[in-house]
Amino acid sequence: MFQFLVDWWNALPFGVQWTIATTSQILAFMIVLLLSLAFLLLMDRKVWAAVQLRKGPNTVGAFGLLQSFADFLKFVLKEIVVPAGADRPLFLLAPLLTFVFAFITWAVIPVAPGWVISDINVGILYVFAISSLGVYGIIIGGWASNSKYPFLGSLRSAAQMVSYEVSIGFVLVTVLLMVGSMNLTAVVEAQAGGFWNWHVLSAGMLPWPAFLITIPMFVIFFISALAETNRPPFDLPEAESELVAGYQVEYSSTPYLLFMIGEYLNIVLMCALMTVLFFGGWHAPFDIAPFTWIPPVFWFAIKVVFFFFMFAMVKALVPRYRYDQLMRLGWKIFLPTSLAAVAVMGGFVVYSNAG
Repeated sequence: MFQFLVDWWNALPFGVQWTIATTSQILAFMIVLLLSLAFLLLMDRKVWAAVQLRKGPNTVGAFGLLQSFADFLKFVLKEIVVPAGADRPLFLLAPLLTFVFAFITWAVIPVAPGWVISDINVGILYVFAISSLGVYGIIIGGWASNSKYPFLGSLRSAAQMVSYEVSIGFVLVTVLLMVGSMNLTAVVEAQAGGFWNWHVLSAGMLPWPAFLITIPMFVIFFISALAETNRPPFDLPEAESELVAGYQVEYSSTPYLLFMIGEYLNIVLMCALMTVLFFGGWHAPFDIAPFTWIPPVFWFAIKVVFFFFMFAMVKALVPRYRYDQLMRLGWKIFLPTSLAAVAVMGGFVVYSNAG
């Protein structure tokens, strides 16, 4: 039977083989990502409950492990309600756009050596371009609802995301200047050899203390990622006391679920980008046994889960910002700081190469 399958596969044209292999890889990646997302969402709720001295979800499955799947079934089985005055095609298209853009961004994220769907040389540019398109789903959803509350929420979210994308872009440039490549696999490979070679420290890469720039850039990236994904304390588009529930207030059932999946996919994406850009990607903290015995994908997963835990702790501990404080932080502090870091990093890199 196995030999028959091998002969059948070899008889297929190369184009058909490539299509089947790529489609299978994408489907496998999507399934693993969605299953991981279900348990990360449970972790988010458990951490928040623990900080508030509550138990959190604990009745569906052992220790509440099946709570996310129960919530999924509830959303899928509920009736889809579209407001009478809403633009129905756009109303249903908006959450789908958010969901799709959040997924396709993962195409260039390397989780282990050779484990990447598309290893393109402009990976960072691709991530920045596709993630920037995610704001359209939110704007369309708020406008198509034909209600002032979701419309105001979508405008807030659009302004917030655009503001902090600028800072994130300059932070990415500082990493690119050190590596000299926009390929995310190359970015990870440049951090091999131990945690002191990770970009957050850069102790063994450059003949000058680059960590004086990279550590502040990581802090800016972390805080900007919170604002970019509408996470507390920057969840102004979902401020209940001001806007009822934000841009998705008119959504229910599966469309609402797509919005939430897209939002959490973007959160995990930011955790993955921090891992890839600053914390060595799939590399172990020490390039010796027994650390090298652990498969690289597990090191990547451990780092992503750690950063997700940090996101959850910020959500539970830090009070919400006012909107004017949010915008002032992005435009008057993060933007000038990251721009100055790009200039300094570029100057040091040019000087080092000239020497």
